Amino acid sequence: MIRIFAVFAALAFATPAFSQALPAGLDKANAIVIDTTKGRVIFKLRTDLAPQHAERIKQLARDGYYNNVPFHRVIEGFMAQTGDGQRFNGTGGSKYPNLPAEFSNVPFKRGIVGMARSSEPNSANSQFFIMFADGSFLNGKYTVVGEVVSGMDVVDKIKRGEPVQDPDKMVKVQVASDIK
Repeated sequence: MIRIFAVFAALAFATPAFSQALPAGLDKANAIVIDTTKGRVIFKLRTDLAPQHAERIKQLARDGYYNNVPFHRVIEGFMAQTGDGQRFNGTGGSKYPNLPAEFSNVPFKRGIVGMARSSEPNSANSQFFIMFADGSFLNGKYTVVGEVVSGMDVVDKIKRGEPVQDPDKMVKVQVASDIK
C-alpha cells in the first residue's frame, strides 16, 4: 500500500512539469515542446521561412530521436547547441539526408532557433541551436527554423561548455499537437 501511495505521489509532483499550459494562440501543429533538465522550452517553427527544416525537426521529434540528447556545445553570450541523437557530441546526424539551405533575411537574435551545419551550406540535418544574444554574423548564412516563445529563462540556465561536462539534456521533445 505504501508503494502504491509513493508511486501516485511521485506522479502528482512530476505532472506539473510536463503539463504546463502552452502559450495562447500557439499553432500547435508547428510548435516544438522541449522538456529539459532545467525546465520547459517552447519554440514556434518558421514554416514560412524553412519548411523542409521545420518538417525535419517535427519528424525527428516524432521519431523520439531528440529524447535524452545533450546540449553538447553551449557558449556564453552566443548559443546553446543540441540535436545530435546519433553520437551525442555534435559529430552525428540522423538517418535522413542532409537538407538544402533555406536561408532568409530574418536576423539571428536572442531566442532565434537556427539549424547547425558544417562549412557546406547544404549540410543541416538534425542539430539546432538557440541564440542567447544577437549574432548578426550568422545572418543569411544559416537557416532560421524557429523562435522561442516560452522558456528563454530555461535556456539561460543551461550549463555552459565546449564541450559541456555533464551536460543538461532535452529529456523529451514533442510536437505540441501530439501532446495528450
